[in-house]
Amino acid sequence: MGEPRINVAVIGVGNCTSSLVQGLAHYSKGGANEQIGLMHWDLGGYQPRDIRVVAAWDVDARKVGSDVAEAIFAKPNCTTVFCKDVEATGATVRMGRVLDGVADHMADHPEHRTFVVADAAEPDAADVIAALRESKADVLVNYLPVGSQKATEFYAQCALDAGVAFVNNMPVFIASQPEWGEKFRAAGVPIIGDDIKAQLGATIVHRVLTDLFAKRGVKLDRTYQLNTGGNTDFLNMANKSRLASKKVSKTEAVQSVAEHRLDDENIHVGPSDYVAWQNDNKVCFLRMEGQLFGGVPMNLELRLSVEDSPNSAGVAIDMIRCAKVAKDRGIGGPILAPSAYFCKHPPEQMTDDAAYNAVEAFIAG
Repeated sequence: MGEPRINVAVIGVGNCTSSLVQGLAHYSKGGANEQIGLMHWDLGGYQPRDIRVVAAWDVDARKVGSDVAEAIFAKPNCTTVFCKDVEATGATVRMGRVLDGVADHMADHPEHRTFVVADAAEPDAADVIAALRESKADVLVNYLPVGSQKATEFYAQCALDAGVAFVNNMPVFIASQPEWGEKFRAAGVPIIGDDIKAQLGATIVHRVLTDLFAKRGVKLDRTYQLNTGGNTDFLNMANKSRLASKKVSKTEAVQSVAEHRLDDENIHVGPSDYVAWQNDNKVCFLRMEGQLFGGVPMNLELRLSVEDSPNSAGVAIDMIRCAKVAKDRGIGGPILAPSAYFCKHPPEQMTDDAAYNAVEAFIAG
């Protein structure tokens, strides 16, 4: 038997894919002496070094036709470069389907801040399915922009038809949508989603504090979470029409752990402003107002600053490995425990403690 291996295909070679690929190189070349930044070093017999990128799709002219190892450093990517020594993957970025993956307003900004759609033929479903099969991909990872409903559904169906596990990192509801969940279950294909929850980001911090209020008997009256950033994700979300599922995903992640659901006017969770010079840095402003013993008022304010894409890459590595473990075990459909622990809008919401225990039990088998 050869060494364990997970062949991964990615949709969208943006900042998140850049951090993921850099991380795979980092943790495979001695940058993992203390295993900093990973929740699991070995997961189901797979280590980070066992993950290989074998196929990729994007629509930007500066990336299409390049090896993934080169494309991850091309504009408009602006995330931190923490591992410059990334070897060629042998996977050339293919032209993807545009559909609703590129917002019209992105063309109104300077070239380095937006997408430059390649003048190349877009693939049909048969092309994508063939590429997944030829590359022997085990897992297809979705990193499309927020609001890419049609494009996400297109690639999800391709994964289904190719028999490739699907990891949906974006807030387009696939794993949590019963119709799609049943499709994956019937096909015997695993899916984990929806909408990745960063390692230590705004959503997980907001959830933990909301759960703490409930456990300590503090009545939560109202709360907001405002986020700013300067990457293409925030520029894309400047078009409010693309934000509907994102706001639902982030809001439900907090509401699901509150002792009592807050009325709509008492909770606001979502992206706020695009600030170009922040690049991939994301700043969260969080406020929670409540009542202590005797109804005495209190409030909490928090400012969190993180590099957005690396903050999700370690979670993505675990999602990929959980998807492969499910595939190895012949489990199809939504994989509930990893979805609940790693995602904002899973098919079944759990508290973070319960989700942690459930995912550890899943890994143990």
